Amino acid sequence: MIADQVVEEPCEVKISSTVLKTSRRGDRPAEFISLHPTKRRINFTDKKEIGELKLMGKWDIHTYPVKSIKRVRIVRRADGFFVQFCIDVECKQEVQSTGQEIGLDFGLEHFYTDSNGYHEPNPRFLRKAQKQIKHAQRRIYKKQKGTNGRKKARNRYARKHLKISRQRTEHAKSRARHVMRSNDLCVYENLQVRNMVRNHHLAKSINDAGWRQFRSYLEYFANKCGKVALAVEPHYTSQECPRCGMMVKKSLSTRTHTCKCGCVLQRDYAAAINILRKGKEKIATSGHGGSKTSKQKSRNARGVETSVQSGAILIE
Repeated sequence: MIADQVVEEPCEVKISSTVLKTSRRGDRPAEFISLHPTKRRINFTDKKEIGELKLMGKWDIHTYPVKSIKRVRIVRRADGFFVQFCIDVECKQEVQSTGQEIGLDFGLEHFYTDSNGYHEPNPRFLRKAQKQIKHAQRRIYKKQKGTNGRKKARNRYARKHLKISRQRTEHAKSRARHVMRSNDLCVYENLQVRNMVRNHHLAKSINDAGWRQFRSYLEYFANKCGKVALAVEPHYTSQECPRCGMMVKKSLSTRTHTCKCGCVLQRDYAAAINILRKGKEKIATSGHGGSKTSKQKSRNARGVETSVQSGAILIE
């Protein structure tokens, strides 16, 4: 968790039950924050009348020195208020080289297909919980506006979406960690998800897959483990034959690649092989070393820009 580099996850600690106005939430500069000696309470002194809050949960904040805490943020979730700590620690991990290389083809039928022929199942968290979400949404409109019953129904509905979001995040994190620890080189598609979701027939499934989030964690674990994660353009990876290089045009509904040279492969498997080959060619020709941290502004793993400079120190 580093203020000036990509971090895995902001450390979130739940605070005791309370209600904070919108103007009182957000980032806090270091000079307006102090921690209790036990580090189980935090005091805000920025004249927003927040005062001292009790920290709940089992996060190991007490194991870090106070000077290593660079930024604190109050956020609100459907299940309560949380305090995010951005901690300046070395985020490197020694992982042995495996000598393996892999290409990933993202899809909807499978979450991804690698160049070894493995198909990672698509969890489809939103699709599986869609019935419960619709039921919770209908319960909202059966309650009278302005009543506590309606507020509780809205909160139950929000908790359903929050659970899906957390499931999707943990799935992307665990799969990306496994891929980067098992391979020295990972090549994947540089998909423009923002343009792909304009197809209203596939938008829900594309957003439910969470390809962009998975890619972010691939790049993070590549930097953390000293591996290489490289994005290549996806053009014609599904049409080109991985054996002879001939173009075999096929529609999206055609799931089997069949070439005149006798190559018959599952469509996504053939695309993953082509993606890995394009990645090797890109490294050989341009010497591209893989993903790099953005030089414009430092961001954390959630894509949130840091609001406190890396040199700022939290006063005790």
